[in-house]
Amino acid sequence: MAKLLDFADRLDQLERDPNPFALITAAHLYTARTRRDPNARYRFKRRLVELLYQHGWRRQRILDLFAVLDWMMRLPENLEQQLWQDIQDHEGARKMRYITSVERIGRRIGWQEGKQEGALEGKADMLAMLLSKRFGPLSDDTRARLQRAGAAQLQRWAERVLDADSLSDVLDEH
Repeated sequence: MAKLLDFADRLDQLERDPNPFALITAAHLYTARTRRDPNARYRFKRRLVELLYQHGWRRQRILDLFAVLDWMMRLPENLEQQLWQDIQDHEGARKMRYITSVERIGRRIGWQEGKQEGALEGKADMLAMLLSKRFGPLSDDTRARLQRAGAAQLQRWAERVLDADSLSDVLDEH
């Protein structure tokens, strides 16, 4: 079975692939590659956001994939602001307005507590969507477990999603 790192030398191919999981795989590889280089991460994240527009996907797919990219490829505040400005400029040119993430709304209106709760809820929802797409419908117990999880736990599970062979490989503690 192929592992994510097997695709590290095929990033150009992943970027051209119409399968949304190819783009998410590229995002994962770029995130790992730029762990200590926020400027490089900004450039790769900006490139992947541009690809969202170029693939010709439906608006909702673009929004869903943007949420995953935004979650995976966190940037320092100044680069987040720059990326957001780039996106607004691009959207303005296309006459297509996107909804901001819960975290950006929280930042903008200054509700730190709401921001943290909303971001955590958004991460749990995004992970539930990815798990459902990968392994099929989730039980109510699994959904409740995701909603109860903390940020660190959700991050550990999210890092396992693309390499796991089963839902239990993601959620069970090793």
